[in-house]
Amino acid sequence: MRYIFFNKDLQFPSIFIFATVLNQIKHQFKGTLIPIGGNEDKGSGLSEMYTMQFIGEGILSSVIKASHNNNPVITVITTASKIPLEIGKNYYDAFVKLSCHQIYILDIRSIKQANDPSNLRIIEKTDILLFSGGDQSEIVKHIKDTLMHEIILRKLYETNFVLAGTSAGAMCMSSEMIAGGSSTEAFRKGNVKMSKGMCLIPDAIIDSHFIQRGRFGRLAEAIAQFPHLLGIGLSEDTGIIINNSDECRVIGSGMVILFDASYLTHNKINELEDGTPLSMCNLLTHILAQGDRFTLSDRKISILPMTAKLEW
Repeated sequence: MRYIFFNKDLQFPSIFIFATVLNQIKHQFKGTLIPIGGNEDKGSGLSEMYTMQFIGEGILSSVIKASHNNNPVITVITTASKIPLEIGKNYYDAFVKLSCHQIYILDIRSIKQANDPSNLRIIEKTDILLFSGGDQSEIVKHIKDTLMHEIILRKLYETNFVLAGTSAGAMCMSSEMIAGGSSTEAFRKGNVKMSKGMCLIPDAIIDSHFIQRGRFGRLAEAIAQFPHLLGIGLSEDTGIIINNSDECRVIGSGMVILFDASYLTHNKINELEDGTPLSMCNLLTHILAQGDRFTLSDRKISILPMTAKLEW
């Protein structure tokens, strides 16, 4: 059985709206996207890695503030994880510490579950949705092109909905998604596997754990395959807040690395055989930190002045 929701204003099945939305994905979202590089502070104790106050300054605190809601309904989807119960509890406890008490954990493991009315009702009333880390392909496999995906898109277009994703949950936001490939084997053609993502960020390719796992080569090879896209490497405990589907602000304790291939003078990836080392010339690189800004459309960079006050 296929469930079709009717739009109360337009009076026709929203499944047709969904098809139109996917074809017009470059239109601006009213809502906010927040890709995170993984291993963000969850307030579980002292760590040398986390240099910001969990309450008030941390990544998850920023996610809550982006909703502009004092009592948001939060849903965590653990589809990507191999340990969903543990991951779900960690996020539940973290959000409770941030004074949130309307929290749902959904472990979607099939298209049927992504179309289930009881799960859809939870997404409908959700203000903040967070995809956990794990395997980004699992999110795409079970949620893309379902009624749940439709609701997420509609809420992003029409409301102040916040969609965050950490690690795999961030990587799946790209239209062209890194699906696999080790850091040590990158820079040889064919070692980075690409597939279609959730099509939420069509102008960029995102990689996570970027500094900690040495993924420079992996993202560079992905950009060699798609040089018209911006490469975004997110360090752990670091993310970007994306407003209007374009305006990005860096948050968190680490760095964001941008690869801009607009000025490449050498890229022969299409002529090489698999396994051949790659060479690229004039790959423009930016290193950004908390408070710095950039745009996806024209790739303008704005560095936060030393005297400026940080926006939490």
